[in-house]
Amino acid sequence: MTADPHRPAVIIAATPTPNGDLHLGHLAGPYLAADVYARHLRMSGRPVVYTTCTDDSQSYVLTTARRQGVPPRRLAATAATAIARSLDAVGISTAGLPPTGDTYRGTVLDFVGQLHAAGRFRQRRVRLPYARHAGMYLYDGLLSGTCPTCLSDSSGGVCEACGHPNTFDDLLDPRYSLDPDDPVEPRVADVLVLPAEDYRGRLAEYYARHTPRWRPHARRLVNELLARPLPDIPVTVPGSWGIPAPFAQTPGQVLYPWIEAMPASIYSTWWSRSPRGATGGNVDAPWRAETDTELVYFHGYDNVYHWGLVDLVLLLAHGNRYVLPAANVCNEFYELAGAKFSTSRDHLVHAPEVLAEVPRDLLRFYLALTAPEYQRSTFDRAALPSVTQTRLVEPWNRLSRALDRALDASSMPARLPTDEAGRRRAAIVADRFRTWYGLPEFSIRQAADTLSTQVDRLARQAEVLTGDPTDTGGLVVQVRALLAGAAPLLVDTAAAAAASGWESGDATAPSTTVAALRLPPLAGVRAPQDGRLPVR
Repeated sequence: MTADPHRPAVIIAATPTPNGDLHLGHLAGPYLAADVYARHLRMSGRPVVYTTCTDDSQSYVLTTARRQGVPPRRLAATAATAIARSLDAVGISTAGLPPTGDTYRGTVLDFVGQLHAAGRFRQRRVRLPYARHAGMYLYDGLLSGTCPTCLSDSSGGVCEACGHPNTFDDLLDPRYSLDPDDPVEPRVADVLVLPAEDYRGRLAEYYARHTPRWRPHARRLVNELLARPLPDIPVTVPGSWGIPAPFAQTPGQVLYPWIEAMPASIYSTWWSRSPRGATGGNVDAPWRAETDTELVYFHGYDNVYHWGLVDLVLLLAHGNRYVLPAANVCNEFYELAGAKFSTSRDHLVHAPEVLAEVPRDLLRFYLALTAPEYQRSTFDRAALPSVTQTRLVEPWNRLSRALDRALDASSMPARLPTDEAGRRRAAIVADRFRTWYGLPEFSIRQAADTLSTQVDRLARQAEVLTGDPTDTGGLVVQVRALLAGAAPLLVDTAAAAAASGWESGDATAPSTTVAALRLPPLAGVRAPQDGRLPVR
């Protein structure tokens, strides 16, 4: 996909649920990948907004708060602070997490209010699981049972295992998540829905153009969804946690949490475009169709139904008002010790804990190298030091030292001549990185592997330099291309190089001479006192 170099881009990472801090399973998926893509576009000169927003209305905030015995609003606020801290610690280049206050709620209500006024919603009498003793209707995180599609254990809403939705009373063997012994029975309720089937034609047209570029697992799920009647998307649910639904047909109900994702993304884009929403004006202006913005989502496989279908229907329901996503970059699960990361089971690793021992650039490199892009992969805390040392730190520092020795020679000019072979190899290196950082081939895993391969090659080349300025210039022009390719991953190293005068753009068109460049060395993993990286 060739993009206009001046075309604005909006990059959305899946909105995190503030029921706890992010763990490495989250960060190795959408947040790091979206950050690398955003940094790559910025280096090419494109205007970019990379943003996300906490999903405060999710029922998982309520269930976690009740398990912990704390007010849900306090949990959401505490978790949002922790999430923002973790994103910053790993170098995720968003403008921060926007507050979910009056402007946020106003954006959500305006978005759904326009759809309601246009007659896009339908009133439905549906059967919902009801916890008799708790006296409440169950949905999403309040509900657990058996997926009717693949028979895996599942929460309400969508199955993590197969990605298929389960709405209303679809889930088999329903149980109240907070009290499995509480009898659950079906009860009817009148709710508002957005019928996805009404948009089948436009969905099919969109998918025919776009999903051939999606990763195969997500593409298969979309095809499976289209092969059966599309579901009614809940707009309101009888509940107490979330934004009260402003519709006369559904008194006492709240907006279904997943209905907020699109207006939340619109709001957070507006907030992030200038210092903390100081622009004023129309909040949805960057998302208007006439802007021709490139909209790209990054999310996990368990959110393909939501980000790939529900949110698309929400945009289509507004007619031609908004841009549609150019791409959905979907990752699989990142595992720890052979099992999925899990906040509820305390089976996780948090980034700040690892960063106490591991420099940020090394953690980013390792997460990229092991990213779960096409299949599940594993975070191995014992392997991290040796993998990063062998595949990055040692060859990088060999290259750095050899380059210093060559440039310190008394006969070496400040501006070096380059040879055709060096320029040609530099162009090849730059092209390889452009392939992995571009759509649809985007892959931080392949970018990290390319970085490792090229560093090792250049270290070997540097160690046999003859002292000839042209040989050294031929190496330097390749090192500049290497550093430009490494910059979206190794953010602190790129910042150190920039502080010494390196500019990322000077590798795009190698010339017959090149300015001398010294490569900042990399620090290795610091030895922990107990010999282990922290993990819970």
